[in-house]
Amino acid sequence: MQDIGEAFRLALSLVLSGEADLYEIVGLSLRVSLSAALLASAIGLPIGALVAVSRFRGRGAVLVLMNALMGLPPVVVGLLVYLHLSRSGPLGFLGLLYTPGAMILAQTILIVPIVAALSRQVLEDLHAEYAEQFRSLCLSPGQRIAALLWDGRYALLTVWLAGFGRAVAEVGAVIVVGGNIDHLTRVMTTAIALETSKGDLALALALGIILLVLALGVNAAVQTLRMTAARQAHV
Repeated sequence: MQDIGEAFRLALSLVLSGEADLYEIVGLSLRVSLSAALLASAIGLPIGALVAVSRFRGRGAVLVLMNALMGLPPVVVGLLVYLHLSRSGPLGFLGLLYTPGAMILAQTILIVPIVAALSRQVLEDLHAEYAEQFRSLCLSPGQRIAALLWDGRYALLTVWLAGFGRAVAEVGAVIVVGGNIDHLTRVMTTAIALETSKGDLALALALGIILLVLALGVNAAVQTLRMTAARQAHV
Protein backbone atom coordinates (compact mmCIF):
# COMPACT_ATOMS: atom_id res chain seq x y z
CA MET A 1 0.00 0.00 0.00
CA GLN A 2 1.42 3.35 -1.05
CA ASP A 3 1.57 6.51 1.06
CA ILE A 4 -1.33 8.78 0.06
CA GLY A 5 0.88 11.77 -0.70
CA GLU A 6 3.24 9.64 -2.77
CA ALA A 7 0.27 8.06 -4.55
CA PHE A 8 -1.05 11.49 -5.55
CA ARG A 9 2.40 12.55 -6.80
CA LEU A 10 2.71 9.39 -8.90
CA ALA A 11 -0.86 9.79 -10.16
CA LEU A 12 -0.19 13.32 -11.41
CA SER A 13 3.03 12.09 -13.00
CA LEU A 14 1.11 9.37 -14.86
CA VAL A 15 -1.50 11.83 -16.09
CA LEU A 16 1.02 14.43 -17.25
CA SER A 17 3.48 11.97 -18.79
CA GLY A 18 0.87 10.45 -21.10
CA GLU A 19 1.47 6.90 -19.86
CA ALA A 20 0.34 4.48 -22.58
CA ASP A 21 -1.67 1.99 -20.50
CA LEU A 22 -3.47 4.80 -18.70
CA TYR A 23 -4.63 6.52 -21.87
CA GLU A 24 -5.50 3.22 -23.52
CA ILE A 25 -8.03 2.71 -20.71
CA VAL A 26 -9.29 6.28 -21.06
CA GLY A 27 -9.63 5.91 -24.82
CA LEU A 28 -11.67 2.72 -24.53
CA SER A 29 -13.89 4.33 -21.89
CA LEU A 30 -14.64 7.25 -24.18
CA ARG A 31 -15.29 5.04 -27.21
CA VAL A 32 -17.68 2.80 -25.31
CA SER A 33 -19.55 5.62 -23.55
CA LEU A 34 -19.78 7.89 -26.60
CA SER A 35 -21.09 5.01 -28.73
CA ALA A 36 -23.65 4.08 -26.08
CA ALA A 37 -24.78 7.70 -25.68
CA LEU A 38 -25.23 8.12 -29.44
CA LEU A 39 -27.17 4.86 -29.77
CA ALA A 40 -29.31 5.72 -26.75
CA SER A 41 -30.12 9.12 -28.27
CA ALA A 42 -31.08 7.54 -31.58
CA ILE A 43 -33.54 5.30 -29.70
CA GLY A 44 -34.60 7.48 -26.78
CA LEU A 45 -35.20 10.81 -28.53
CA PRO A 46 -37.89 9.48 -30.92
CA ILE A 47 -39.60 7.69 -28.01
CA GLY A 48 -39.55 10.83 -25.88
CA ALA A 49 -40.78 13.00 -28.75
CA LEU A 50 -43.62 10.61 -29.64
CA VAL A 51 -44.86 10.43 -26.06
CA ALA A 52 -44.54 14.22 -25.70
CA VAL A 53 -46.87 15.03 -28.61
CA SER A 54 -49.27 12.09 -28.31
CA ARG A 55 -52.33 11.62 -26.14
CA PHE A 56 -53.50 8.02 -25.74
CA ARG A 57 -55.09 5.69 -23.23
CA GLY A 58 -52.55 4.45 -20.72
CA ARG A 59 -50.21 7.40 -21.25
CA GLY A 60 -49.95 7.95 -17.50
CA ALA A 61 -48.75 4.38 -17.00
CA VAL A 62 -46.19 4.85 -19.79
CA LEU A 63 -44.84 7.98 -18.05
CA VAL A 64 -44.57 6.13 -14.75
CA LEU A 65 -42.71 3.30 -16.48
CA MET A 66 -40.34 5.68 -18.28
CA ASN A 67 -39.48 7.46 -15.04
CA ALA A 68 -39.09 4.19 -13.14
CA LEU A 69 -36.70 2.78 -15.74
CA MET A 70 -34.35 5.72 -15.16
CA GLY A 71 -33.38 3.96 -11.95
CA LEU A 72 -32.53 0.60 -13.51
CA PRO A 73 -29.93 -1.21 -11.33
CA PRO A 74 -26.78 -1.48 -13.47
CA VAL A 75 -25.82 -4.93 -12.19
CA VAL A 76 -29.28 -6.26 -13.05
CA VAL A 77 -28.98 -4.85 -16.57
CA GLY A 78 -25.52 -6.41 -16.81
CA LEU A 79 -26.89 -9.76 -15.69
CA LEU A 80 -29.75 -9.69 -18.22
CA VAL A 81 -27.38 -8.74 -21.06
CA TYR A 82 -24.97 -11.46 -19.91
CA LEU A 83 -27.74 -14.09 -20.01
CA HIS A 84 -28.72 -13.05 -23.54
CA LEU A 85 -25.15 -12.94 -24.85
CA SER A 86 -23.83 -16.05 -23.12
CA ARG A 87 -23.17 -19.15 -25.18
CA SER A 88 -26.52 -20.67 -24.19
CA GLY A 89 -28.43 -17.39 -24.61
CA PRO A 90 -30.53 -16.33 -27.61
CA LEU A 91 -27.82 -13.92 -28.83
CA GLY A 92 -24.84 -16.10 -27.98
CA PHE A 93 -24.11 -16.71 -31.66
CA LEU A 94 -23.01 -13.07 -31.97
CA GLY A 95 -19.94 -13.72 -29.81
CA LEU A 96 -20.22 -10.32 -28.10
CA LEU A 97 -19.75 -11.36 -24.48
CA TYR A 98 -16.56 -9.94 -22.93
CA THR A 99 -16.09 -7.48 -25.78
CA PRO A 100 -16.56 -3.69 -26.00
CA GLY A 101 -19.72 -4.39 -28.02
CA ALA A 102 -21.36 -6.04 -25.00
CA MET A 103 -20.38 -3.07 -22.84
CA ILE A 104 -21.88 -0.63 -25.34
CA LEU A 105 -25.10 -2.66 -25.40
CA ALA A 106 -25.38 -2.69 -21.60
CA GLN A 107 -24.71 1.03 -21.32
CA THR A 108 -27.18 1.80 -24.10
CA ILE A 109 -29.94 -0.08 -22.27
CA LEU A 110 -29.15 1.92 -19.13
CA ILE A 111 -29.15 5.29 -20.89
CA VAL A 112 -32.19 4.93 -23.19
CA PRO A 113 -34.74 5.46 -20.36
CA ILE A 114 -32.83 8.54 -19.17
CA VAL A 115 -32.75 10.10 -22.63
CA ALA A 116 -36.39 9.19 -23.34
CA ALA A 117 -37.75 10.51 -20.02
CA LEU A 118 -35.73 13.75 -19.97
CA SER A 119 -36.35 14.54 -23.64
CA ARG A 120 -40.06 13.82 -23.18
CA GLN A 121 -40.24 16.45 -20.45
CA VAL A 122 -38.31 19.02 -22.50
CA LEU A 123 -40.38 18.46 -25.65
CA GLU A 124 -43.71 18.29 -23.81
CA ASP A 125 -43.07 21.71 -22.27
CA LEU A 126 -42.25 23.12 -25.71
CA HIS A 127 -45.29 21.43 -27.22
CA ALA A 128 -47.56 23.06 -24.64
CA GLU A 129 -46.02 26.44 -25.50
CA TYR A 130 -46.48 26.01 -29.27
CA ALA A 131 -49.73 24.02 -29.27
CA GLU A 132 -51.92 26.84 -30.63
CA GLN A 133 -49.45 27.67 -33.39
CA PHE A 134 -49.25 24.02 -34.42
CA ARG A 135 -53.05 23.77 -34.58
CA SER A 136 -53.34 26.96 -36.64
CA LEU A 137 -50.75 25.64 -39.11
CA CYS A 138 -52.40 22.19 -39.24
CA LEU A 139 -49.07 20.44 -38.78
CA SER A 140 -48.85 16.65 -38.78
CA PRO A 141 -47.37 14.85 -35.75
CA GLY A 142 -44.14 14.31 -37.69
CA GLN A 143 -43.86 18.01 -38.54
CA ARG A 144 -44.56 18.95 -34.94
CA ILE A 145 -41.88 16.57 -33.68
CA ALA A 146 -39.35 17.93 -36.20
CA ALA A 147 -40.09 21.51 -35.14
CA LEU A 148 -39.82 20.64 -31.45
CA LEU A 149 -36.54 18.77 -31.90
CA TRP A 150 -35.02 21.74 -33.71
CA ASP A 151 -36.28 24.36 -31.28
CA GLY A 152 -35.23 22.30 -28.27
CA ARG A 153 -31.83 21.31 -29.68
CA TYR A 154 -29.78 22.99 -26.94
CA ALA A 155 -31.84 21.45 -24.14
CA LEU A 156 -31.67 18.07 -25.89
CA LEU A 157 -27.90 18.35 -26.08
CA THR A 158 -27.88 18.66 -22.30
CA VAL A 159 -29.99 15.49 -22.17
CA TRP A 160 -27.39 13.74 -24.33
CA LEU A 161 -24.59 14.98 -22.08
CA ALA A 162 -26.48 13.69 -19.04
CA GLY A 163 -26.68 10.29 -20.71
CA PHE A 164 -22.97 10.35 -21.56
CA GLY A 165 -22.08 11.34 -18.00
CA ARG A 166 -24.15 8.44 -16.71
CA ALA A 167 -22.41 6.04 -19.09
CA VAL A 168 -18.82 7.07 -18.48
CA ALA A 169 -19.23 6.74 -14.69
CA GLU A 170 -20.95 3.33 -14.84
CA VAL A 171 -19.22 0.25 -13.43
CA GLY A 172 -21.73 -2.47 -12.47
CA ALA A 173 -23.06 -3.50 -15.88
CA VAL A 174 -19.81 -3.19 -17.81
CA ILE A 175 -17.83 -5.34 -15.42
CA VAL A 176 -20.45 -8.11 -15.67
CA VAL A 177 -20.56 -8.20 -19.48
CA GLY A 178 -17.01 -6.98 -20.18
CA GLY A 179 -15.04 -8.92 -17.61
CA ASN A 180 -12.45 -6.14 -17.06
CA ILE A 181 -9.93 -7.78 -19.42
CA ASP A 182 -6.63 -5.92 -19.73
CA HIS A 183 -6.09 -4.26 -23.14
CA LEU A 184 -9.58 -5.36 -24.27
CA THR A 185 -12.45 -4.38 -21.97
CA ARG A 186 -10.86 -2.47 -19.10
CA VAL A 187 -12.40 0.98 -18.73
CA MET A 188 -11.78 3.71 -16.17
CA THR A 189 -14.36 2.68 -13.58
CA THR A 190 -13.50 -1.02 -13.62
CA ALA A 191 -9.77 -0.26 -13.61
CA ILE A 192 -10.17 2.01 -10.56
CA ALA A 193 -11.96 -0.80 -8.70
CA LEU A 194 -9.30 -3.34 -9.67
CA GLU A 195 -6.24 -1.20 -8.98
CA THR A 196 -7.62 -0.09 -5.61
CA SER A 197 -8.15 -3.72 -4.59
CA LYS A 198 -4.55 -4.47 -5.67
CA GLY A 199 -3.22 -1.53 -3.70
CA ASP A 200 -1.97 0.36 -6.78
CA LEU A 201 -3.34 3.71 -5.67
CA ALA A 202 -1.30 5.75 -8.15
CA LEU A 203 -3.00 4.33 -11.24
CA ALA A 204 -6.40 4.32 -9.53
CA LEU A 205 -6.00 7.98 -8.54
CA ALA A 206 -4.74 8.93 -12.02
CA LEU A 207 -7.86 7.42 -13.58
CA GLY A 208 -9.99 9.04 -10.88
CA ILE A 209 -8.51 12.45 -11.68
CA ILE A 210 -9.29 12.03 -15.38
CA LEU A 211 -12.81 10.83 -14.58
CA LEU A 212 -13.40 13.87 -12.38
CA VAL A 213 -12.10 16.19 -15.10
CA LEU A 214 -14.50 14.56 -17.57
CA ALA A 215 -17.38 14.96 -15.11
CA LEU A 216 -16.53 18.63 -14.62
CA GLY A 217 -16.24 19.07 -18.38
CA VAL A 218 -19.67 17.54 -18.95
CA ASN A 219 -21.23 19.78 -16.31
CA ALA A 220 -19.52 22.85 -17.75
CA ALA A 221 -20.81 21.93 -21.21
CA VAL A 222 -24.34 21.52 -19.86
CA GLN A 223 -24.17 24.92 -18.17
CA THR A 224 -22.80 26.56 -21.32
CA LEU A 225 -25.58 25.05 -23.43
CA ARG A 226 -28.21 26.23 -20.97
CA MET A 227 -26.83 29.77 -21.07
CA THR A 228 -26.73 29.64 -24.88
CA ALA A 229 -30.35 28.43 -24.99
CA ALA A 230 -31.41 31.23 -22.61
CA ARG A 231 -29.71 33.85 -24.79
CA GLN A 232 -31.33 32.40 -27.93
CA ALA A 233 -34.74 32.55 -26.25
CA HIS A 234 -34.35 36.27 -25.58
CA VAL A 235 -33.18 37.17 -29.07
